[in-house]
Amino acid sequence: MKIHEYQGKALLKEYGVPVPRSIVARTAEEAEAAAKELGTDVVVVKAQIHAGGRGKGGGVKLAKSPEEAKRIASEMLGMMLVTHQTGPEGREVKTLLIEEGLPIDKEFYLGITLDRVTGRNTFMASSAGGMDIEKVAEETPELILKETIDPSVGLRPFQARKLAFGLGIPGHLINQAAKFMLSLYDAYEKMDASLVEINPFLLTKDDRLIALDAKVNFDDNAMFRHKEYAELRDLNEEEPLEIEASKYDLNYIKLDGNIGCMVNGAGLAMATMDIIKLHGGEPANFLDVGGGASQERVEQAFRILLSDTNVKAVLVNIFGGIVRTDMVANGVVAAVKNLGVSIPIVARLEGTNVEEGRRVLAESGIGIITAEGMTDAAEKAVAAANAKF
Repeated sequence: MKIHEYQGKALLKEYGVPVPRSIVARTAEEAEAAAKELGTDVVVVKAQIHAGGRGKGGGVKLAKSPEEAKRIASEMLGMMLVTHQTGPEGREVKTLLIEEGLPIDKEFYLGITLDRVTGRNTFMASSAGGMDIEKVAEETPELILKETIDPSVGLRPFQARKLAFGLGIPGHLINQAAKFMLSLYDAYEKMDASLVEINPFLLTKDDRLIALDAKVNFDDNAMFRHKEYAELRDLNEEEPLEIEASKYDLNYIKLDGNIGCMVNGAGLAMATMDIIKLHGGEPANFLDVGGGASQERVEQAFRILLSDTNVKAVLVNIFGGIVRTDMVANGVVAAVKNLGVSIPIVARLEGTNVEEGRRVLAESGIGIITAEGMTDAAEKAVAAANAKF
């Protein structure tokens, strides 16, 4: 689950992470009042959306007076902010963060996430703060420092100091920087976060170290321990079909193609999307119905797939390990009949009870296109999606 910058900063502050003074505003008048209350010569007006690159898209601007803050806010509120992470459609700006201006000396990057290669949390730091970290990793990976964290002891002070020295933090601020990093890791661990990024991690001209920005994502699997975080979820920032899918424990992500994919298992779902593209098609979604897909879940998955008007064909790719393929086949047949599906359905079934599953499809009388193997399924799905009806 993602949250906004202002929400992340409020949580980090509770763990002793220094953040700028700021006030949330949802109208131009509130922005003006906030600028007056902060009382600094310059305030920063920051759009609050779940995407990076806001500055380049016009979502972060300086105001040198409360009146200017009001003008900027009136222009920013309601705008469709487009960044490299929003897609061309952008996101509507409904909330602003009005923040005190600070005397910037240097900008750094800090980040904590799980390294799936080592199976351990990793603390990352870079002197290339304020830039897209993905670009830094691609073009100058040597600028990213990493410390692997032993889960039995957490981030150790010597690791934090090592990162601080590596960043080139002035000697008299090393202990301050180490304390910042230790507090940040404490917050990451106790919040059950899946990602915490501070970009930029700011060194001011008056020797303060501050989280100028904050990106916090929570691990959905641990949300039962943090029921208070549920109210931080902003459904306006999420795709409606993805919200609907989450109600049925379906892992769904909308994409821009025209071939709907219904698959069990994340790895197989990724492979299915890859082979569709290999054969010249475009997947319309990632959809993992899970290893224990029931007939009801399959029908709900179909309903969500077909809610996307771009979908011109559906590829059902099921490998029955835990799940029985005949159960999935019954779910597909029921969904097609109950929902009145009129677009082509291509089905590839393998695994447990596969012969029974194939019999269910063959005798359904609804014209499902069966496929033998991944290649055959992809070729038939692409052809079906491109056919003129």
